[in-house]
Amino acid sequence: MSDFTLDDLAALPKPEIIEEISYEPLLNARKEKIVELAPSYGLTYDVETLETDPAMIISQSGTYREAVLRARGNDIARSAYLYFARGAALEHLAAFYDVVRMAGESDDRLKRRVVLAVKGRSTAGTKPRYQFYAMSSSIEVEDAEVYTVERSPILYAAVLSTSLDGVAEAPLLETVRAAIEDPEVRGVNDTFVVRSAVIEVAPVTVAMTLLPNTDASIVATLAAQLPAAWAEQGKLGRDLTLDWIRAYLMVPGVHSVQISEPANDIVMQPFEAVRIGAVDLTIAGREF
Repeated sequence: MSDFTLDDLAALPKPEIIEEISYEPLLNARKEKIVELAPSYGLTYDVETLETDPAMIISQSGTYREAVLRARGNDIARSAYLYFARGAALEHLAAFYDVVRMAGESDDRLKRRVVLAVKGRSTAGTKPRYQFYAMSSSIEVEDAEVYTVERSPILYAAVLSTSLDGVAEAPLLETVRAAIEDPEVRGVNDTFVVRSAVIEVAPVTVAMTLLPNTDASIVATLAAQLPAAWAEQGKLGRDLTLDWIRAYLMVPGVHSVQISEPANDIVMQPFEAVRIGAVDLTIAGREF
């Protein structure tokens, strides 16, 4: 349970408070009820398959509304669960764990802090506890990892910032240091080294072959978007793979890509991060 994350919550089945039944079974049940009740009113009803019959039109409308209300009821009930909570419902849920949304904080980031707050409730200086206070120190902290090197008693805190290059500058590092070294937070014998998690900025050089009718401007567009797209996914410990670069660039209109930089996958440790630096995309030619 110590490594439990939001990804683990995503793998759980959706809680179902109200049974969700598809449209057709609900409609058939209404049709059967009309046929069953008609004789008690002195009616012979045998046109339940005729969609233009007023009773069927009303049944279809009511069935649709029932299906929507069932789904909506489940959505409302699920908002009491961390993975499904959004907006104000999430803020109320977080408040139960003494976590308050920071200015400009996204739902996903707030959920991450709630998980860390719960896991780090021990006052014995656990990793989740320090991660929680690091991320709570500034909205500019995208992520944080706490680790040791071999048998050294020193604790290292690696900070990933929200800036495009991910580098945590000195003022942000000092903010994090002050938060985790607060006497109410830090374990008595814990000594910290706080540093930026980004250890490498990788240039990307790619020769792209386009389809004959593809607008050449697509190359410049992709070059401009690539660093930010990776920053969105390249969290702590995420490898920058050639497959990821290739998949991102293989949009409609692109025939093939030939990557020369980086030459190999860039492998990260859990406390490291890589960012894309200069991007050089060129048109190698056009083919079908």
